[in-house]
Amino acid sequence: MIRPIAFLAGLVFVAALLVAILMPREAATETAAHKFHLESEHLALASDGPFGKFDRQQLQRGFQVYKEVCAACHSLHYVAFRDLENIGFTKPEVKAIASQWATEVPSINPETGEPATRKALPSDKFPGTYANEVAARAANNNALPPDLSLITKAREGGASYVHALLTGYREPPANLPADARPSGSLHYNPYFANLNIAMPPPLVADGQVTYADGTKASVDQMSKDVSAFLVWTAEPKLENRHRTGIAVLIFLLIATGITYLSYKSIWADKKQ
Repeated sequence: MIRPIAFLAGLVFVAALLVAILMPREAATETAAHKFHLESEHLALASDGPFGKFDRQQLQRGFQVYKEVCAACHSLHYVAFRDLENIGFTKPEVKAIASQWATEVPSINPETGEPATRKALPSDKFPGTYANEVAARAANNNALPPDLSLITKAREGGASYVHALLTGYREPPANLPADARPSGSLHYNPYFANLNIAMPPPLVADGQVTYADGTKASVDQMSKDVSAFLVWTAEPKLENRHRTGIAVLIFLLIATGITYLSYKSIWADKKQ
């Protein structure tokens, strides 16, 4: 027998549940960051899809953009100079790139044991522009320039987001609320999470970089190239992964066919 108290408690619970479900909810207040934020459009790259391969000419152009524009603030801590051989640079070219890099590598003087610096070697990782985070923030109005090694993996949208961000700087719309407008050293960019970004537009004019292969260096082209390069820095083994995946699929298909034929052969003369 159901006790009256338990029955009443059940009714109260059901009633409260129905009220919670059926009561009209207040619409969430839409912030300016939600209203004016834009989603990046897909950036098609040669490395897309299971059969994708890197366009090495584009990667070399992207590296040139990184070297001449982005390296002034952003590091590539997880990439070594010698890794550039994988995108088409020769060993002598890599050695020259490392030795000519603007920032020298911390070292120790073997004669005195005192701290020193030296020219970078192909085996070294790309040195950062700043000595530490404090120096980086001091030079950028307390904003810390992120390392770009894994940026296309760390940001939703990957290369598409990077491309949209680099080409998305514009004047704030007239109806943008005052509290959402950029102030001080901030810049309006609707592809950035809160609309205001500390980084000034890095790609400001066509021809800012002179490509070695003669490609016309429009702002859009430079943005695409450096985005493709940053996909490679985040996934340098992407082509190997694609090849391995295809080989595994082919093996599984063949193994499945052999297994099926074996089954038919073994059980062909058996009555059901």
